[in-house]
Amino acid sequence: MNFANFSLIEANASSVKYRIFVLLKTIRKMEARTKIALVTGGSRGLGRNSAIKIAQKGLDVIITYRSNKAEADKVVAEIQATGRKAIPYQLDTRDVKSFDSLIKTVGDHLEENTGSRNIDYLVNNAGTALYSPISEVTEEQLDDVVDIHFKGVFFLTQKFLPFINEGGGIINISSGLARFALPGSSVYGSVKAGVEMLTKYMAKELGSRKIKANVIAPGAIETDFGGGRTRDDKNVNDMISANTALGRAGLPDDIGGVVAFLCTEDARWITGQRIEASGGMFL
Repeated sequence: MNFANFSLIEANASSVKYRIFVLLKTIRKMEARTKIALVTGGSRGLGRNSAIKIAQKGLDVIITYRSNKAEADKVVAEIQATGRKAIPYQLDTRDVKSFDSLIKTVGDHLEENTGSRNIDYLVNNAGTALYSPISEVTEEQLDDVVDIHFKGVFFLTQKFLPFINEGGGIINISSGLARFALPGSSVYGSVKAGVEMLTKYMAKELGSRKIKANVIAPGAIETDFGGGRTRDDKNVNDMISANTALGRAGLPDDIGGVVAFLCTEDARWITGQRIEASGGMFL
């Protein structure tokens, strides 16, 4: 036997074993890495509930807020109390020019703390209401709703695309008003219908990276959204309850868990879907 060849074979085998060891170690490290979700408008209402529910699934969370830092800090503290990491950043989703700065700030923070600038899930939740008949809507009002609910969603997602990990996901928030019509919600409902179609395009174009895109359409929810109309106006609340199969208006807890589910491996085969969580409004 040629002992030189035997030694070479033994050396190659050891090298292969070492490379397999390093590969398995890397895979285990990747599997053990805590995933990260960014939720816009996470200081109140559905965004707050979604951020907390996502953290309960074992993810770290970044939230954005438009103006109320005190409320955002409360959400962060509540998440941190569960043992998960969280941090808030100010963001007005109307201001597309500010997105690059946000992404750099978020990326710098993540790189310093995790070694990567990437997130796993982007939840486009931030929004505001508009109740006005078509005959009275102004150009400024329409532009404001489009900027927040469509343009902001489109460009924030676009800017984050290089920094969403393969196998991650995008969750957009729509509304039951994209399916049924109520007087005064023409602009809001129409723009949300656009978000639903945009979500399908996201799913189609990002599938090659195994990134899922889905849209959740809540019914009327008892929050401070729209001045708290669903929560505080008994006539409105009674009308909603009477037209909902489950017999009441929705609560933030009815939505946050659905968002959180889409930020888990259990939802890995769901993409391009509209999921309505309305308790069966106007069936």
